[in-house]
Amino acid sequence: MWKGRERGRICVPIIESSLDKALRAIKQANGVADLIELRIDYLRKPDMATLLHGKQKPFVITNRRKEEGGRYQGDEKRRLVILKEAINLAAEYIDVEIRSEESYLLDLFANKKQTQVILSFHDIKETPSKKELGKLFDRMSGLAPDIVKIVTFARSWEDNLSILSLISHARKRKQKIVAFCMGEKGKMSRIFSPMMGAAWTYASITRGKASAPGQLTVQEVREVWTRLR
Repeated sequence: MWKGRERGRICVPIIESSLDKALRAIKQANGVADLIELRIDYLRKPDMATLLHGKQKPFVITNRRKEEGGRYQGDEKRRLVILKEAINLAAEYIDVEIRSEESYLLDLFANKKQTQVILSFHDIKETPSKKELGKLFDRMSGLAPDIVKIVTFARSWEDNLSILSLISHARKRKQKIVAFCMGEKGKMSRIFSPMMGAAWTYASITRGKASAPGQLTVQEVREVWTRLR
């Protein structure tokens, strides 16, 4: 399954609260990441132009709502204005939740320029049934995003199988997807999702810098992939 396919891609999240720390983390991530996710919801005073200046790897700009595991609790319009700024600065990707206010969501799609839109859904409590996940995927892909991202919380080992089944479903429809489970029981899906055709997985630089429960480090992911080849 793994042999002959493009090696797995890893997106490293940056969850620092200050600009200086974020810039240092980006420099460190450049050596190990395929992509870098800037979690703007963690930054007290985000300066997008400074953060994106001289970037060496593709960037995903995320300003995650608290309801989906993020830290942003302010005005919804301001939250999405930051994503529009990322588009104007030619960020490679923005991540926006399907549960965002519809008018702002459609505005981002209409004005994305060269930036690719990751349309995301996060359930931080559980994993819906396969049937519900399939309906969710169909609704999300119907909006024609560049990438569909569905991340849920694993309460059982079987939840990994439910979420991973979305990948073959997406591939048949030629829709790029990121799909895995959070939590201790979801770790296996983080490992296997790129092997099954997901666009990438997420892994932290070090153990203390995970952006979600169950997130492995880059070293841990690559070590497992090496053993599985």
